[in-house]
Amino acid sequence: MAGTNPRAARIAALIQRVIASSMEAQLHDKRLANITITEVRVTNDLQLAKVYWTQLGHEGHEDGERKRAQQALNQAKGRLRSLVGTKAGLRLTPQLQFVFDEVPGEAHEIEDILAIARKRDEELAKARETAQYAGEADPYKHPEENEGEADQTDSDDWDDDDEDWDDEQA
Repeated sequence: MAGTNPRAARIAALIQRVIASSMEAQLHDKRLANITITEVRVTNDLQLAKVYWTQLGHEGHEDGERKRAQQALNQAKGRLRSLVGTKAGLRLTPQLQFVFDEVPGEAHEIEDILAIARKRDEELAKARETAQYAGEADPYKHPEENEGEADQTDSDDWDDDDEDWDDEQA
């Protein structure tokens, strides 16, 4: 539903209900058998209504069925527009433009990608269970273990540096 016009949103919902019910009850075209109206968007000036539709097709025959369904929708466009006009009671009925909705097909592709990612995550989790560290488990030195050794080496280093400093100045 385009824009922020609440009237356009209400009319879009009404157009969706009218077209969906009319395709079953009044249009007896076999090409429109598995069509679903997914969304309707009406412009704010109520001049144009884009009707998004999708179709459940038989495997391998989707393109041909989609073309035939698009042709049937275009042929029934005038009849559907007049039905919308009588049900809505509008002074000006929006022109209908039918657009095939690609979202359901893309959603299946995304679901397939997510399934592959889940499978890889499971494989990594299994590999992580048997993995071992390349070195020590805790490679960091802890100050409480080497306290005495660290103090002695630091004090020796400071003494050596002081002697070199005195020699350079003299």
